[in-house]
Amino acid sequence: MKITLRATLLLLISSLCFQVSADTYDDAMYLLNKGEFKTAIALLTPLVNEGYAPAQYQMAMIYKNGDGVQKNLNKSFKLLTLAANTNYVDAQFDLANMYSDGIATKKDLKKAFMLTMKAAKKNLPSAQYNIGVMYYFGDGVVKDNLKASRWYKKAANQNYALAQFNLALMYYDGKGVEKSNIMSYVWNIIAARNGYQKAVRSLTIDEHNLNVADLQKARDKANIIHDKILRQEKLKAELANQKAY
Repeated sequence: MKITLRATLLLLISSLCFQVSADTYDDAMYLLNKGEFKTAIALLTPLVNEGYAPAQYQMAMIYKNGDGVQKNLNKSFKLLTLAANTNYVDAQFDLANMYSDGIATKKDLKKAFMLTMKAAKKNLPSAQYNIGVMYYFGDGVVKDNLKASRWYKKAANQNYALAQFNLALMYYDGKGVEKSNIMSYVWNIIAARNGYQKAVRSLTIDEHNLNVADLQKARDKANIIHDKILRQEKLKAELANQKAY
């Protein structure tokens, strides 16, 4: 009974501490958005020292961009590493990019791929897109068009325009997927709706390769897919708002 009570008290204290950290972090983010960097940094610094991953990530971005401090990519890299080691998804993604570009560390494409994959598996669309690119070009991993197309599709279904456009190209060229001018047109329509200009230009090319019936079929399919994506985005936003309260 004593052990159970002690464990319950420790859990309660831990939960309260986490809530205090989260509230302080929210205050810091509000100040950052207002451009009050030094006051925000004063709030974030104790959280960084406590090992609070969101604060470590934000301080990494502050040092990366030089917001209220002297730009320091080495400090940014170290803070991203700390946050990434606690499985903080944004830190994993940004750290992967530093390894990929050789910023503040030796270029390591395999390490970049490993970190990006961790973020991709947590449903970060930008990471899923990057994994598709890595598989397509063979960066840090064996080249595999099938896997590239699958990761592009994951990101595309989260309304990530770059992935939608690249998936259209895969269908146009028949790489990793069965060649389909209809599906190329479908994904270019959706990417164009998201404002991606290369997709807008590609629509003209697709249109030359399709008859009137296939054009209509593709437009109908694009509407169905895009509507589903938008519904999923709306649901995701609603769930995020519920969590915030």
